[in-house]
Amino acid sequence: MEKVLIIGSGPAGYTAALYCSRANLNPLCLEGELSQNMLPGGQLMTTTEVENFPGYPDGISGPAMMDEFKRQAEKFGTRFEYKTATAVDFSGSPLKVFSGEEVIEAESVIIATGASAKYLGIPTEQVFLNRGVSACATCDGALPRFRNHTVVVVGGGDTAMEEALFLAKFASRVHVVHRRDKFRASPIMAERVVTHPKITVEWNSVVQEIVGNDTEGVTGVILSEVSGGAPRDLACSGYFAAIGHKPNTDIFVGVLDLDETGYIIAKPDSTYTKIPGVFACGDVKDKTYRQAITAAGSGCMAAIDATRWLESREA
Repeated sequence: MEKVLIIGSGPAGYTAALYCSRANLNPLCLEGELSQNMLPGGQLMTTTEVENFPGYPDGISGPAMMDEFKRQAEKFGTRFEYKTATAVDFSGSPLKVFSGEEVIEAESVIIATGASAKYLGIPTEQVFLNRGVSACATCDGALPRFRNHTVVVVGGGDTAMEEALFLAKFASRVHVVHRRDKFRASPIMAERVVTHPKITVEWNSVVQEIVGNDTEGVTGVILSEVSGGAPRDLACSGYFAAIGHKPNTDIFVGVLDLDETGYIIAKPDSTYTKIPGVFACGDVKDKTYRQAITAAGSGCMAAIDATRWLESREA
């Protein structure tokens, strides 16, 4: 039986693994399967350059950073397996996590399954991912390809407003594309966007296609009006999907407390869930910040919480 079983990787899972292994808990980390759409390592595996993580003044690619996180955890004894948790049974002790037909028993479980960015489903979103297509302005907005260029933000909620306002600090022009004639965002955020001198709102419009090439990446989008009419071209260097994230919590429905959008609810100022011995960290419980640095910090918290919980059982 495992002392600590970590479900998921990325900054949260790898940091939890590092702290647990340095506490001599010999953790096992289920990274996910290589064949899945989201590679082991989380959302950073689809990020070409990270410039806002302390300790990397020259920047680093997301995959390279995650490789360093993993190697550091391995150095102290973390065991990694390319397996995906497909079901859980937290009804008693030991805690049980299933990967297909395999059952893994553990005294404690740290959940770091993260969240997945939502996209419109346009095929070229994936074609130009990391070549002008992004789902995180805070992560990518300051990169050279977007500075002093025109970019497009798709969405109408507070997330889209925040992304547009952030991008306006760097881009020459920001076009917010919204399929309705009124934002869903809070009035104050919507007002800031509508009145911003560098932001243009494309009301009642949708992105029909993303245009680009292998050399330059994204070069524009094709917009169409919801009511019909001829499509029109809009030249741009960046396309930011700002329609939200989906936490990867399907296997925890009916098991853990989740909020209305599916994020795990933890006890205040901790990573404890409602089930003793089960902890949650990173983007699977954080719908506010969603940054690599906050996920890593949350993974540290989960490891410390799990260590102290295990120690309290032995006392």
